[in-house]
Amino acid sequence: MLDEDETVIDLAHNFVNTSAINFTGSSLSYVGQECQRIPPTLAQLYGCRVQSLDLSYNCLTTLKGLERFPILQTLILDNNLLTDAMHLPYLPELHTLSLNKNKIGDLELLLRKIANNTASLRHLSLLGNVACPNQLSDAEKDEEDYRRYRFYVIYCLPTLQFLDSTPVSSAEKAEAQRRGQYMKIIRPQKFSFANDGPLALPDMNSTYTPLPSTRRMAGDHQGAYGKCRFRYTGKNSEGNRFIKNQDL
Repeated sequence: MLDEDETVIDLAHNFVNTSAINFTGSSLSYVGQECQRIPPTLAQLYGCRVQSLDLSYNCLTTLKGLERFPILQTLILDNNLLTDAMHLPYLPELHTLSLNKNKIGDLELLLRKIANNTASLRHLSLLGNVACPNQLSDAEKDEEDYRRYRFYVIYCLPTLQFLDSTPVSSAEKAEAQRRGQYMKIIRPQKFSFANDGPLALPDMNSTYTPLPSTRRMAGDHQGAYGKCRFRYTGKNSEGNRFIKNQDL
């Protein structure tokens, strides 16, 4: 039986589409239903028996409820709306995690969550996220950016055997251990260049304004008025060489 809170949640999401639930053996899929969170009904009915869970092509913004799948080994979350704020619960048996095409930008934060909560992970895929610097996420990235990313991920997660559907080679592991820690991608500050060198751009959220701090009333203004004392004669103008007296 569902408790009252879970019933309310299901009602708020127009119930779970039971025709979209596919449970076979120890594998459960609930794909393409535009749900923003994991329906509690899935955990209530199948959680303790599911080893493979596919929730791709939804609108997930949170993984709340995933902790109710304690024996999970494979988790597919492709094409959702998961961000850096997502909480990844402790999943000791998880060996495959697919997060392709989400909204994840902070690679270091994600790897820290994975290292702390999925000690058995061997397969990881992050294609299509800003955190994975290749041309799927940013046309300005190149192969060298992606290689540095791979070294850093392998260094942080030394048990990985596959990264982004490509096997992790022994040469990559050796190189990752040698210099992977130096491959951390640091986002540079935005600079504006002046004559004296780079200047950090001002914070767009700053309350700074070049205007006076005191408010002025209508009619309260200052200005300078006067006659211009300079007169242009044109004697230094190159164009005057071609003007004859009869043209004036």
